[in-house]
Amino acid sequence: MQLKEMITADEIASIVRRMGTEISRDYEGKELLVVCVLKGSAIFFADLVRRLTCTTEMDFVRLTSYGANVTSSGNVVMTKDLDSCIEGRHVLIVEDIIETGHTTRFLVDLLANRRPASLKICTLLKKNVPEKPEIVVDYLGTAIEDRFVVGYGLDLNEKFRNLPSVCFLEK
Repeated sequence: MQLKEMITADEIASIVRRMGTEISRDYEGKELLVVCVLKGSAIFFADLVRRLTCTTEMDFVRLTSYGANVTSSGNVVMTKDLDSCIEGRHVLIVEDIIETGHTTRFLVDLLANRRPASLKICTLLKKNVPEKPEIVVDYLGTAIEDRFVVGYGLDLNEKFRNLPSVCFLEK
């Protein structure tokens, strides 16, 4: 197994700057609760919230559907819920990657039932994968081909999260 760089650290920084500007513009004058989906989104989340100029609060959820596999089981489990009440608040979910869409759909459905004023999705990466549930991404970093990727928070069995770029695994 060999790692091949897909998105450089400089490209990621440029994407995060652009997204921070877009989100800040859209939430100007509003208070925003930014929700990090742990663990994979943590690095992207930290970089992104530092780019936001609107008033923000942060909260965290943890979901899993992979276990030790490289493909989703389709079975989503929440292991950490929000600490904040989101009723009547503007909420932005921050994902590292949307692959099958099952995890994001689970979270959106769960949070929508809590009656936020608005609920939007921000993701660094979205895989071009057919037959996934319709997920409207409000802020997209970039679309990528259907490869297993690691780095910049993304992992394989908890390894490679610390890489500054996004890489794919080549056998």
